[in-house]
Amino acid sequence: MTNPIARWASLILVAAFAMPSLAQRHHDPLTATEIDQIRDTSWEPGRRLPLYVDFARARLVKMEQMRNDPKTQNRAQQTHDLLDDFQALYDELNDNIDTYVDRRDDIRKPLKIVIDADTEFQSKLRALKDAANVSPQEAATYEFVLTNAIDAVDSATNDHRKLLTDQEEQAKHKRLNKHPSEGTGVAPE
Repeated sequence: MTNPIARWASLILVAAFAMPSLAQRHHDPLTATEIDQIRDTSWEPGRRLPLYVDFARARLVKMEQMRNDPKTQNRAQQTHDLLDDFQALYDELNDNIDTYVDRRDDIRKPLKIVIDADTEFQSKLRALKDAANVSPQEAATYEFVLTNAIDAVDSATNDHRKLLTDQEEQAKHKRLNKHPSEGTGVAPE
């Protein structure tokens, strides 16, 4: 028979060693430099939203470069991972838009940048979906995340256009906060 205290102690030790390895599996799609840039623009939608657009675009560009490189190893998995990063960044962009809308911030100018990027993102994602030089096995590796990314961009594109129309209407009636950083100690844009 084993000692119940020893059994519990060994379970606690196993859990203590397993927790750090589980925590290490979390992947942040942003680099340390990108995190700093985002942090520095928290109250400035005119700077923050274009940063998210640039970071999402960079993931798609990196994916295109990787896919066009004949020396690439594990292309399907790398495509999956970059699409996953793209979608995480795009979701974060949309969360930020929601935050600025809730604060009644005037985001018309950065929203136009987002809408232009939406069209670009749709084109690049559809080009990947329609790529003729992809084996069915490779496509299966990233098909789910690609479909989710396309659906997310398609849905958000419509939302962004409607939001811009709403913002234009609110601006006519001076219902938008034109200086979102005012009163926060952050210099205005």
